[in-house]
Amino acid sequence: MLTIAYIGNGKSANRYHLPFVKTRDNLRVKTIYSPSGSDTPWAPMDGVNYVDNLDAIWNDPEIQLVVVCTPSATHVEIARQILQHGKNALVEKPFAPSAAEARELFALAKEKGLFLQSYQNRRYDSDFLTVQKVIESGRLGDLLEVEMHYDYYRPEVPTKQVPVFTPKRTYLFAHGVHTIDQVLSYFGSPKEVRSDVRQLLGPGRMNDYFDIDLFYEGPLKVSVKSSYFRVKDRPSFVVYGTKGMFVKETKDRQEDHLKMFYMPGEPGFGVDQPEHYGTLTYYDDDGRYHEEKVISEVGDYGRMYDGIYDAIINGAPQVVTPEQTIELISILEDGLRPMLEREGQA
Repeated sequence: MLTIAYIGNGKSANRYHLPFVKTRDNLRVKTIYSPSGSDTPWAPMDGVNYVDNLDAIWNDPEIQLVVVCTPSATHVEIARQILQHGKNALVEKPFAPSAAEARELFALAKEKGLFLQSYQNRRYDSDFLTVQKVIESGRLGDLLEVEMHYDYYRPEVPTKQVPVFTPKRTYLFAHGVHTIDQVLSYFGSPKEVRSDVRQLLGPGRMNDYFDIDLFYEGPLKVSVKSSYFRVKDRPSFVVYGTKGMFVKETKDRQEDHLKMFYMPGEPGFGVDQPEHYGTLTYYDDDGRYHEEKVISEVGDYGRMYDGIYDAIINGAPQVVTPEQTIELISILEDGLRPMLEREGQA
């Protein structure tokens, strides 16, 4: 049994963590901290201690893992406190605002012999898992290009964000942490990265667009594109190879179901319907043309906790390595730097 405490009792903890932990028999949530204690709009979990004093976590020898689900600006300081109190730590993304701060935290964890990891649950999105299945089938031939899109049409968000731009609250950091981590986790470290990070509404406004190209050995390029101004979403994934292509129009359905309070463990949670299946188009070795639907893999954010359990209890390697987290933040920092220079904040 892995005994867990949470710091933060808002949407992050109650939507993206606790529903999945509840489906695992080897995980126990003992304590949840928030400044307001048990006063929360979220339904309390039976048998959990809701506290407004962090000493209840620091002084409890049963608690093995502390999960940080607080605003991103607080992640580094809270993670440092957790490690200094001798607890393993799982930190929501963005893990840290700079690679330097991430390195400092991982060095502290190593010094103390503790587990420290970023919560990259989007590695277990169904669309991403389905793309991996298609690539590994070999039907696309040699990979040439992968396009990943993370789009919204929410113009009210950047419109109501008034100057001045602040680097600690950027669209690139908030959403690039999902997609770029997927790229690093599957394709590894790129040999070159080119970034186009914009403020579509002009100087002083929020970063509301990014387009990042990651180049690998041979012809492979992976592009991660995102915008607040897409009236119609682009496909979640488009994958091109020498023999064919795969298009997955829609994203993983776990988040949509969670927003409707349809929870993990219930029938059909996170499962794509046939209208959500991607289309694989290719020529086989005999030159025959094929076009077929690909049944989607089932996503499960709880698999991240399975890996965390194995790492802490069984000594298995971490699913999300420190090196991957540091490289991810470095890519985000490098992409943001030209905009910071334009804003005089570099």
